[in-house]
Amino acid sequence: MSPEHGPRRSQVVLVEPALSQLQKLTAAETHRLDRAIVAIRVNPELGALVPDTLLRDYVDDVDGVRVIYYVTALRTVVIRGSRSVFAGEGRKAA
Repeated sequence: MSPEHGPRRSQVVLVEPALSQLQKLTAAETHRLDRAIVAIRVNPELGALVPDTLLRDYVDDVDGVRVIYYVTALRTVVIRGSRSVFAGEGRKAA
């Protein structure tokens, strides 16, 4: 890979229940989620590891987004969804 092309971004796949949640989002929530997904695509290790699982938990307190996902061996990011993932219920800073 030449330097002018930059790092390879990961592919992102949404699975149930994330797909169902996506349909319920407002335009503003979709925009905030898109920004979080781009950040994860660029750096799949952004999210904190969830103990005793393969899951990662990414929280963007500025945009109020929380994404639960895992990364496959081929660097595909699989977004699972969770009750609070797309509802703007990211963890608040203490």
